Amino acid sequence: MKISGNTILITGGATGIGFALAKACLKAGNTVIICGRRENKLLEAQKQLPELQIKVCDLTHLDARKSLFDWVTSNFKDLNILVNNAGILREIDFTKGSLDLSWENEIKTNFEAPVHLSALFLPHLMKQKASALINVSSGLAFIPLALSPVYCATKAALHSFSWSLRAQLAKTSVKVYEIIPPIVDTELYQEHREQRDRKDRGIKPEEVARAVIQGIEQDEFEIAIGMAQNLRMGARTDPDKTFQAMNSGFHRQQ
Repeated sequence: MKISGNTILITGGATGIGFALAKACLKAGNTVIICGRRENKLLEAQKQLPELQIKVCDLTHLDARKSLFDWVTSNFKDLNILVNNAGILREIDFTKGSLDLSWENEIKTNFEAPVHLSALFLPHLMKQKASALINVSSGLAFIPLALSPVYCATKAALHSFSWSLRAQLAKTSVKVYEIIPPIVDTELYQEHREQRDRKDRGIKPEEVARAVIQGIEQDEFEIAIGMAQNLRMGARTDPDKTFQAMNSGFHRQQ
């Protein structure tokens, strides 16, 4: 797919992978809109990249998604690429039970929002001469990390959803891409890394952005990056062994 001359909406675009993608897409000659729930982060991003268009939106709320769709399609009628990037990761120990249901936001942000936004935007995207729906999943969609069961499940669901949409939209103008990153040096998992004093901070978001641009140019519909390629392969060849290697501190239930 051509990677210049597009109008692109990136959810969760103020930081991390989303911001790196926004920067790369602007450099390639595209109009880029980013949204997120934190206005201060959006303004910081726009200060660094004045060409960015920004919109405050909390994707956990259905009405906010509808308002985002109305605003974008009213102000950017030639929008032809939607990037479902926003994500939340939590560590949850289900053996302790939970009175705090904040983990529900993982489901709403990581899966419910991409499904809803896809349903809202696809009729618009299908009217464009060339368009794309891009979902950011994770290597953990293929082999889960037991510490973060809900996050991994939402990313597995997003992978399955992307696969099905690709089949449904095969005869339309919409191409469906899935970005499959490994651990990336972003704020998504920063707190948990620091608590366990992990030295491996993952690859840089800019490395992900470069791989994505290259993958889209070559119509690589599943863009697995770095160690995520190993997880995807391990899921195909020896999922139990790969899972055990990923989760050495846990015992597999029989």
